[in-house]
Amino acid sequence: MAEPAFSLCVYCGSKEGDQPEFAASAVQVGQWIGQHGGQLVYGGGRNGLMGIVANATLAAGGRVVGVIPRALVEKEWAHTECTELHIVETMHERKQLMAERADAFLALPGGIGTFEEFYEVWTWRQLGYHNKPIGLLNLNGYYDTMLSFLNSVVTHEFMGSWQMDLIQTHSDAKQLLPNLVQAAALPTPFQSESI
Repeated sequence: MAEPAFSLCVYCGSKEGDQPEFAASAVQVGQWIGQHGGQLVYGGGRNGLMGIVANATLAAGGRVVGVIPRALVEKEWAHTECTELHIVETMHERKQLMAERADAFLALPGGIGTFEEFYEVWTWRQLGYHNKPIGLLNLNGYYDTMLSFLNSVVTHEFMGSWQMDLIQTHSDAKQLLPNLVQAAALPTPFQSESI
């Protein structure tokens, strides 16, 4: 199999959520990755949006790299049909390997695990540990209240607007995905403003 054109790390829920659009967007993201010769890097589960995006990527001819801690193999039902399935010992190893294998990051709707992973790669970027683009799919306004809170953090001067600028946000996956992949291919200087 040829080397993938890009490698996108997707964070998303291990449940499907309450709106059919959430599952439909996971299918759309997976199909787009596969149709554009890409590789999905994700948490290795077969349930919820995680399983949906992985299955859609595989069905569209893309590679899928799953990374799952041993303790979650049964709880999250490890996806044994991944192109590569890495079983690691800790969540720290999981997140590090996922970040290393990715050219860009995308958060779909999800719960506390999705939030934690998204915030971590965002923190790493503002600290200069990586310079990979980060996207947030704000489907049906799912992240509206979070984004409102984050803007209030800027207003209260605990964060700068440049930190918000490190996130690409869109409600349409087909608009957001090309932007992330294009940004991943362009070397840009690290953010130099003080933290």
